[in-house]
Amino acid sequence: MLMNKAKELLEKYKTGSCTPEEILLLQKWFHHLHEDEVSELTDADLRKAQNELRQKMTSLTGKSSEVILWPRIISAAAIIIIISVGTLFYLNNIKKSNTTHAISEVKNDISPGGNIATLTLADGRKISLTDAKNGQLAEQSGIKIHKTADGQLVYTISNSDNSSQSLSYNIIETPPGGQYQVNLPDGSKVWLNSASSLRYPVRFSGNERRVEISGEAYFEVAHNNRMPFRVTNASQTVEVLGTHFNIMAYPDETSTNTTLLEGSVRVIKENKSKIISPGQQTRVMNGNIDVVSVDVNEATAWKDGFFMFKNEEIQSIMRQISRWYNLEVEYQGNIPEKVFGGKISRSRNVSDVLEVLESTGSIHFKIIPGDSLGRERRIIVMP
Repeated sequence: MLMNKAKELLEKYKTGSCTPEEILLLQKWFHHLHEDEVSELTDADLRKAQNELRQKMTSLTGKSSEVILWPRIISAAAIIIIISVGTLFYLNNIKKSNTTHAISEVKNDISPGGNIATLTLADGRKISLTDAKNGQLAEQSGIKIHKTADGQLVYTISNSDNSSQSLSYNIIETPPGGQYQVNLPDGSKVWLNSASSLRYPVRFSGNERRVEISGEAYFEVAHNNRMPFRVTNASQTVEVLGTHFNIMAYPDETSTNTTLLEGSVRVIKENKSKIISPGQQTRVMNGNIDVVSVDVNEATAWKDGFFMFKNEEIQSIMRQISRWYNLEVEYQGNIPEKVFGGKISRSRNVSDVLEVLESTGSIHFKIIPGDSLGRERRIIVMP
């Protein structure tokens, strides 16, 4: 394709006036870019190009971040060519009237998750937080438990004379497709991701504040020098005084990851331990604790309502999609070994998320509904 033709089509794409055939032509052009086209570019060149692209995107849309998702090898060349022709190519700029969905069976679309959780009280009573009315739900050990209108579970001390009582525990669980925020009586805040649970005492007492999690949770821990806050799961213990951090401990992931945003934490695995600083992440796997520097925004994007991927394989991405949309994933054929990067809102239907991935040309999907035989709704991933 000649450069003047590229300019013409990209300008039409920007205004949403491309025909489906022209959109397909543009996509094929980008997908056939090869790594050797950017082999002479330095990292500094690519960073400069990315910054210029981000500025163009902001001026064009009024937003600082857009849905851009393409394979890593393609992206570098695409960024340079986009900037060289002075326009913007991004995957969410197609007028609906001019396009058809790339995902098969969109009629079987699946809505995103939401504030869904179940609270189990110390006496074994279960409360569906989805169905419960706002206001006070219960009172235990001098602690009042309230549900707020914006989807939070709040614990407040109503009677300070019960501090000598033995510990009683509550458990909050989110199903696949659920999330919830808990405000503990010490002022600490916990956000639970989908398919996760938090077990915690109704009232903290003694010389520590200890909770247990499975799945994924983000913590903002209230500072207390006299009572360190400890988070345990099957793989590790995290010890803090007051800080902000995220723990990802799903059993189907290869490692348990603890990412620090503020303060300092110690990660303990049996007789090993590591202290990390903000911007670092521990990865506990096979009995070892590795420390790496990371983009903390990627680890906490779920709490802010986004999927955020950086150099991730499709299998890792699909595990996140599976948990949030409460569906199974099935792979057919030889799935290409490519990595993806991008940021997509978790408030979209699953077809929108899959369509962005499918627009890279590397992967295709089909949505299959559940049936009367008891088979779960699922996504088939195909080359």
